[in-house]
Amino acid sequence: MSTTAGAFIAGGIAACGAVTATHPFETVKIRMQLQGELQSSTSSPHFYRGPIHGVSVIVRNEGLGGIYRGIGCAYIYQILLNGCRLGFYEPMRHALATTLFNDAKTQNLGINMFAGAASGIMGAMAGSPFFLAKTRLQSYSPFLPVGTQHQYKNAWDGLTKIYKGEGVKGLYRGVGAAMIRTGFGSSVQLPTYFFAKRRLVKHLGMEEGPALHLASSTASGFVVCVVMHPPDTIMSRLYNQNGNLYKGVFDCLAKTIRAEGFFAIYKGVIPHLTRILPHTILTLSLAEQTTKLVKKLEDKILGPETRVL
Repeated sequence: MSTTAGAFIAGGIAACGAVTATHPFETVKIRMQLQGELQSSTSSPHFYRGPIHGVSVIVRNEGLGGIYRGIGCAYIYQILLNGCRLGFYEPMRHALATTLFNDAKTQNLGINMFAGAASGIMGAMAGSPFFLAKTRLQSYSPFLPVGTQHQYKNAWDGLTKIYKGEGVKGLYRGVGAAMIRTGFGSSVQLPTYFFAKRRLVKHLGMEEGPALHLASSTASGFVVCVVMHPPDTIMSRLYNQNGNLYKGVFDCLAKTIRAEGFFAIYKGVIPHLTRILPHTILTLSLAEQTTKLVKKLEDKILGPETRVL
């Protein structure tokens, strides 16, 4: 096991590699979540109809720059989120298992889910301003606008304008939804990954390696998407709103369902799944490799005997 700092670095690097490949589908997902906001399904626009259609429409009208809007913010957010999630998960799980069962190796579903949720919430809080700017950058389109439009030159321009207009409170607009969203996703991501990994080894005889990492990550990605998408939709709308259209998480949820129907909270779920599966697979699979590299580096710098949780 690498140090907490080492795991943080390994997790951040892995997530940045993953988000480079999956960012276009995140852009489509956000626009689908915002199109037809608080409008009936019969009168709402359908500019973006799915992951492939959405990507093609954006690239055709806005070029590659359009599909990769907000990528700089995405890198910073992923470093903070997954650095916390992968860096603090095991130390928290280790401490709780030691305290409650006097055995750090004990695998308990409740402890694992709590450690996953808590580490994810920490990451969501740290990265919320960058996710806010990223959402607004990705939702902006000079050709087919959906939702409130915020015209920022880049991430720094966006963060500066938000701070000048709304202060620190504005930078943390929607952080409650972000904590719920990430808490839900993180509570199942790593526990599901390690659960699937143990079962595949035990029942199918799979050995440590890329194939096992791929299968375990796929199972984890499906579960994360199902659990996380409704609060993800609410978060996108809270982040993108101008003024106080929504008073909070539950007000946004109620208004969305009242105006658009229950399944509105699952708008964009297909591009989300298209994004989250490869993102989870790449993040967790790359994390296995980056963690090994970080361990080797730590052994050279710190020595094996000084490496702690």
